Amino acid sequence: MQLREITILIIAETLLSLLLFSAAIGILVFVIRKPLRKYKPVDMAVFERLQLSVSPKKNKIMLFITFLGKHQFLIPANLLLIIYFVFAAHQNWFSIRIITISLSSLVLMLLLKYLFQRKRPLSPLLKAARGLSFPSGHAIMAVTFYGLLLYILLHSIDKNWLKYLLTILLVLLILLIGYSRVYLRVHYASDVLAGFIIGLLWLSISLFVLNQLEQYAKENSGSLSVTQKTYTAEAGLKYRLKQIC
Repeated sequence: MQLREITILIIAETLLSLLLFSAAIGILVFVIRKPLRKYKPVDMAVFERLQLSVSPKKNKIMLFITFLGKHQFLIPANLLLIIYFVFAAHQNWFSIRIITISLSSLVLMLLLKYLFQRKRPLSPLLKAARGLSFPSGHAIMAVTFYGLLLYILLHSIDKNWLKYLLTILLVLLILLIGYSRVYLRVHYASDVLAGFIIGLLWLSISLFVLNQLEQYAKENSGSLSVTQKTYTAEAGLKYRLKQIC
């Protein structure tokens, strides 16, 4: 199967999945938009509870953790992973997963923010963040990036104890990134919770679609190579028969 055909298939399947998933979430917008506003007192209560643990030292830690979910960090991290899997590991399908999921997650996040149009908290802890609030982009991108990284590591490592350790560390990092956004008061707790759920659903859908495409591409390339070998063998047999005759 040619690279062009594989690329078209990936783009088509991803766009279709993104469209269907966004449509389903869009319907939910109009269903839960009003009930969501009723839970704002719960979000404010979370802020009040976290205010008790605020300190200058913790502020620095939370700023560093939240940086690990920013585009300034994730874009270079994605590019480095792509370069590694293409040129060093020679595992192109891992790089395809990274490109597809990172870009589609960004589109999904922007689309959902536009649909919900929820403004950010009015009293950020340190400085205000730009853009809209619901769902949390940090939460979505943390789940899709570090979740995908965990998926790749689990399929690349043989030692079970190391798999468990990496799973705990990466899940903890994802949760801390979400926590940092609420701690810094640039997102409501409901923004982060929704971001986690949406990110996990989209990561699962994307991996399922891409796994099916990889299997399909390998089966077709395999059948193509068998056909080519058969054709070559037949041509060689005919040539030898001609020489004998």
